[in-house]
Amino acid sequence: MAPPKDDIDGLDRKIILELQKDWRRTYHVIGKKLKVSEGTVRKRVLRLIEKGILHIQAMVNPFAFQHKVAALVAVTVIGKESKKTMETIAKIPCVTSLWSATGRYDFFFELMVDSLNELNEVVFEQIFREIKGISRTETFVTLTSENKLYKLS
Repeated sequence: MAPPKDDIDGLDRKIILELQKDWRRTYHVIGKKLKVSEGTVRKRVLRLIEKGILHIQAMVNPFAFQHKVAALVAVTVIGKESKKTMETIAKIPCVTSLWSATGRYDFFFELMVDSLNELNEVVFEQIFREIKGISRTETFVTLTSENKLYKLS
């Protein structure tokens, strides 16, 4: 039975794993390794990108920079404003990822800034004071990461 249209099959998964190892690898090289044609790999990658399943982008390791600060912020909102609040926070350039969760917090976001002063400015001035509906935040400064990469803002 064929997988649902927005699902990935075994070949899609293998292609994604190859791209995760080295995104610069050509479709020809990936195809040769997986024993499929270059055209098959190209079509699969384009389909995965079009469906929003795969994103190919340059990411940075904030710990390779001398003056970058990465943090995780947990947020609790008042009432049912979670979605609207998340949409507003997602527009802030230094926010690198955002997701809702179960538990005592309504959602979390990660950000990367140039200094602790900028972290304070973004979290307390730009977010906590200016965005209505936030009742509480808790900020965790990231000290190290073995596998997390960020978008440069």
